[in-house]
Amino acid sequence: MTEENDERESLFQFLEFQRASVRSIVEGLSEEAWHTSVVPSGWTPAGFVEHLAGAEYHWFQEVIEGTKVDFSSEEGFVPYDRYAAFVSDLPSSEILRNYVEECARSNAVFAQTTMSTKPLGWHGDEEVPSVRWVVLHMIEETATHSGHLEIARELLDGQIRLGNR
Repeated sequence: MTEENDERESLFQFLEFQRASVRSIVEGLSEEAWHTSVVPSGWTPAGFVEHLAGAEYHWFQEVIEGTKVDFSSEEGFVPYDRYAAFVSDLPSSEILRNYVEECARSNAVFAQTTMSTKPLGWHGDEEVPSVRWVVLHMIEETATHSGHLEIARELLDGQIRLGNR
């Protein structure tokens, strides 16, 4: 196995571990709790998991593959606002299904690239240097929000240590 393959496999395992943490933290959470905020900023578990699905789509499909889709004509489309609380009115089953599907699509994109592949798309006005950078960013993003979700879960129903740590 080459050094790049070792790195790919390691980074992929770290990302999968964080995704599994997110899923295990919200598993068994009541529908009401999915849509309840326990923090002053107003975000909800539903909003964070939906945000993570959107991040998977953005970084792997829009940035790495260069896919350009205009969602603004879709019913209920709300443009991304980095300062808005992450909330969602969708049922938890739909949010979780979408998250799992986006992760699978991300895995398919990742499988077709090398770590040093230069992404075809952009992030805002920024050029992203490599697939490696995207994967490291998604590990960071997913781990950060997994921690947020663990705290929310404890405040919502007292459940602790549901993540994979």
